[in-house]
Amino acid sequence: MEATLTVIFGLIVGSFLNVVIHRLPRGESVVFPASHCPACRAEIPFYHNIPLLSYVILLGRCRSCRAVISPQYPLVEGLTALSFWLAYDFYGLTLHAAAAAVFLCLMIVLAAIDLEHMILPDELTLGGAALFFIYSFFNPEVGRLDAVLSGLGAAAFFAALFFFYLKVRKIEGLGFGDVKMALLMGLFLGLHRLAVAILLASLSGLLVGLFFIVFRKKNLKLALPFGPFLALGSYVSLFWGEAILGWVGTLWRLP
Repeated sequence: MEATLTVIFGLIVGSFLNVVIHRLPRGESVVFPASHCPACRAEIPFYHNIPLLSYVILLGRCRSCRAVISPQYPLVEGLTALSFWLAYDFYGLTLHAAAAAVFLCLMIVLAAIDLEHMILPDELTLGGAALFFIYSFFNPEVGRLDAVLSGLGAAAFFAALFFFYLKVRKIEGLGFGDVKMALLMGLFLGLHRLAVAILLASLSGLLVGLFFIVFRKKNLKLALPFGPFLALGSYVSLFWGEAILGWVGTLWRLP
């Protein structure tokens, strides 16, 4: 019953995350007005705003104007529900499970906004960093000193990369929003999981970049948002980072 309620709550939160993803980059309130169709502005009644189910019933279209509803909406709702279930499954019904769920929600929203708008809003990166600095006093998985040093170290490393590309190569290799996102990640994940997250983000970003260069005929100046890759790395590392580190350590010890 607890797992079922966790998933249902995750679906509800996922529906709200879609509102944040759509409105925050546009400078709109995430509270008012009520949910409405982005195309025709018609208000969406509550019985047509049921996570996942409404999208299926309406066949992915607005009931008023028949405009196509982005598949992002059910994807975010489903991923948020999965995130809540994973947090509960790994950490039980605890404060740390709630903190992990909040962290994953931030990762989902940041990834979606960066994909569409190529920005990482300060309200989420710096706001999340402040929240998890406070939580570092209570985090049972990561010590406060580890959290602070990991966050500041990651931010300093990404800031150095930012200025290196800007001053030496005269291009913006990554945005300063990535620096703030790295601070957020380090404050919650700690050193070990942060290292795995950045490694996974770099590898996945490299593979996607190579795909576009080889199969889509893009050049080396292709601009890809790095936030989604950082979010993916953080998501995987939060739950399986220690296991990945153990596996890498085993490979390292092979003759």
